[in-house]
Amino acid sequence: MSLRDAIDNLYEKLVADAIDETHHPDDDEDFLTDVMCVALNRLPSKYYRHSVDMVFYMAEGEMDAMKKNSLTAVKEAREFVRGHRREL
Repeated sequence: MSLRDAIDNLYEKLVADAIDETHHPDDDEDFLTDVMCVALNRLPSKYYRHSVDMVFYMAEGEMDAMKKNSLTAVKEAREFVRGHRREL
């Protein structure tokens, strides 16, 4: 196992969940990948090694705030990507 496989960024899961929550039938994989990148770049990193550690050490209400921030970042990223699409 490499060091890269030993840690995760909680926001990656939260953003993926927010993308699923806001899914539109006409969204293609390239669009969603761009949305995820833009959204993650607008959020802070929240790295953890074991998910049980993350839950144990989080302040009350912190997870709800992170989910809300993720959803907001995804909605804003969708608009940004729609407005900046490149034709290949």
